[in-house]
Amino acid sequence: MSDTPNFRLGGLTPADESSAEAEGDIGLRDDLFRTLAEHHTPDGKQSFLVIHDGSATWGLPGAPQFIALHITRDLATRTFRIEQADHPTVPFAQLWLASRGCPPDAIQLLEDQRLEPADALTVHIEGRIRHSGTRYEIKDHYTHDSVPYETWVMVRDSDSSAADLPVRIFLEETDLDAFTYTLREGAFRDGSSANQWLFDRDTPLPEPPEHLVSADRRIRAALARSTTSQPATAASVPAPTAVSAPLPGASSHRRGGRS
Repeated sequence: MSDTPNFRLGGLTPADESSAEAEGDIGLRDDLFRTLAEHHTPDGKQSFLVIHDGSATWGLPGAPQFIALHITRDLATRTFRIEQADHPTVPFAQLWLASRGCPPDAIQLLEDQRLEPADALTVHIEGRIRHSGTRYEIKDHYTHDSVPYETWVMVRDSDSSAADLPVRIFLEETDLDAFTYTLREGAFRDGSSANQWLFDRDTPLPEPPEHLVSADRRIRAALARSTTSQPATAASVPAPTAVSAPLPGASSHRRGGRS
């Protein structure tokens, strides 16, 4: 499948001024656009796309590089409307599209247009973001598009499980040699402590306490499924899943949050 965006606007005219401006904007940059994911409704009335904007690398430092695009068509009047928004990571672009009616699992990345998630935890966190609804409010973000490649997103988590540590940092790190990436979540009491961690990087990203609860539940479930009649020993109890390893070279990274 071609990664050149197909907006399916042939024979249609903009329904309003903002859609005309959006059409002109994407037309000027479409040679730098690469489609990462797309979903088109069977009736032809809506399209949802996640696009990588190659021009972002020459823009403001730290600028987001992904565009979520929602196109609606009135086939009776032969008109269209365009909504679009910039996003720092693909899962948040998918979340934005889901809020506009796209089934979250229908906007998956194309197989030949993706880096591979390095582990199951990355896949789990991405899926949670994609299905999170209005849970996360983005407060800040930054994309570092040179070595070491990383993007962080600071959010406020409104879920009751995060009441004590409501500020979260989602940190995505990319290994272009392995063509893989990892995504981790850190939990903080407030924005100041989150920004301080981003600046210092002298400790591992502090994992959310609910991750530890989930790991404990997995251990208990594994023990309950055991068919052995022997008492569990230290060797037989599965170790908790590691959910936040120290970041490679973290102490040398000095890219803090913007004030």
